[in-house]
Amino acid sequence: MPDNLGDKIRLQHVLDAIEEIENYIQNATLEEFISNSMMFNASLRQLEIIGEASNRLSEKLLQDNKDIPWARIIGLRNLVIHEYFGIDDMTIWSIIKINLPKLKEQIHLLLSKIK
Repeated sequence: MPDNLGDKIRLQHVLDAIEEIENYIQNATLEEFISNSMMFNASLRQLEIIGEASNRLSEKLLQDNKDIPWARIIGLRNLVIHEYFGIDDMTIWSIIKINLPKLKEQIHLLLSKIK
């Protein structure tokens, strides 16, 4: 669902949300992440923002950047919002530690190409 903010601003929202998560979990272990409900839920909120911003990117940008798993990113947002009782802590931790650093690099690259 596109809107008037544009791809550059939406990509910046994604980047900002990733950086927020990085700040939340800085130096945290998996055990601390799981046991700290504020850290965990704040991270989930930022994952929602990443998914929502991605869902509002233009179809052209999504099609031109098929190496980024947009459907999975948007799907995670839907899972977090609609199936929040079924969220696996370990899965969220893995997404944050494994997938977000690569996504951050990809978003930086995309932003560098947009005027």
